[in-house]
Amino acid sequence: MPDPAMKAFVTGHPIAHSRSPKIHNYWLEHYGIGGSYEAVDIAPADFAAFLAGLAAGGFRGGNVTIPHKEAAFELVGRRDEAAEQIGAVNTLWLEDGVVCGGNTDAHGFAANLDEHAPGWDRNGAALVLGAGGAARAVVHALRTRGVGDIRIVNRTPARAKELAHRFGVGVSAHEVAATEALMADAGLLVNTTSLGLQGHEGQGLPADPSRLPAHAIVTDIVYVPLETPLLAAARQRGLATVDGLGMLLHQAAPGFERWFGVRPQVTPALRALIVADLGGKTA
Repeated sequence: MPDPAMKAFVTGHPIAHSRSPKIHNYWLEHYGIGGSYEAVDIAPADFAAFLAGLAAGGFRGGNVTIPHKEAAFELVGRRDEAAEQIGAVNTLWLEDGVVCGGNTDAHGFAANLDEHAPGWDRNGAALVLGAGGAARAVVHALRTRGVGDIRIVNRTPARAKELAHRFGVGVSAHEVAATEALMADAGLLVNTTSLGLQGHEGQGLPADPSRLPAHAIVTDIVYVPLETPLLAAARQRGLATVDGLGMLLHQAAPGFERWFGVRPQVTPALRALIVADLGGKTA
């Protein structure tokens, strides 16, 4: 039976699509922990009240997704360094009665590459496509791991410049027209745009991986489909590729540890469970 003193959640609007309950409930069962993890749909107008009532609702904490990440950043009493740098909160926990917020997206991104492309952080310059919230997490991960040349390309140059300014030395902003030239010596290409996301496949590739050097690694934060058109093109070119599902799985682990006291492992069995939930789509 679930222990009512060990409750966690994921909240967003909408939230029915979230795979987080499947991930966390798998871990609860695997480690024999009598806790619970549920999806809670909260409209933006009700989010502040929901946050204020976490303790009264019996929650130890939870995850936050679209559209609440920026609101959570503003509302929490304390923030970790990653949340401060990224400007968004995706993980909540209670500490001495205070609602605290962190961001595990950068951890998830780096851990996914560590698992599937070890040495990625010593592979040369990184080219990041997109300048939204996901790109902020990616750039933070790259900076944290010591990548010294980070190039951001975005259709709206002002957003790329804003992101480059946020992170400072070693991070540069560029227009889409510069993409091909920037790829010539890049060791890592990261797509954070919606191009390749299911329903957007017909819009073309965000970049042509044939322009990358042979040692380059290509990763896409999109995980539906698992193999996006960008990853398929990179694989056909003979480049190393990493899909986005591992980022989702790895970003979940730090929160689980905070709420339930066990650091869970991302295993092939967990990945297979989520792949099956996605319909087994590999392309």
